Amino acid sequence: MRNFETLDHVEINEQSGIISISAKDNVMCPHLAMRREGGYVAISASYGPIEIALRPRFQELARVLGRLQPVEGLQTTRQVGTGQSYVALGLQPSGILIMRPTIVADATGHLSFNIFLTDDVR
Repeated sequence: MRNFETLDHVEINEQSGIISISAKDNVMCPHLAMRREGGYVAISASYGPIEIALRPRFQELARVLGRLQPVEGLQTTRQVGTGQSYVALGLQPSGILIMRPTIVADATGHLSFNIFLTDDVR
């Protein structure tokens, strides 16, 4: 069973270009930070001292996000990245964006953050 954390607060640092997304009422929640770096997007998903850092291609991420459609019964419908590290993405009918930054160890396991982004922050 997957447990999801809802992130509903966004801050944009104009100088550094970093977009920070968190929960405004929960100090102990995951934190998501993104910044464009040339042809890539640096994504950092962290919870306390644990972090997953990914760099998917910007054009691929933009294309997938632009084409996402809600699919009843499925949490995520697209993945951006490689087989070893990727961001799984899905859209719910309510407008909530599902992000699952994931690092795959091998066939025996993986590490993933399960995040809901509200309509206000996406």
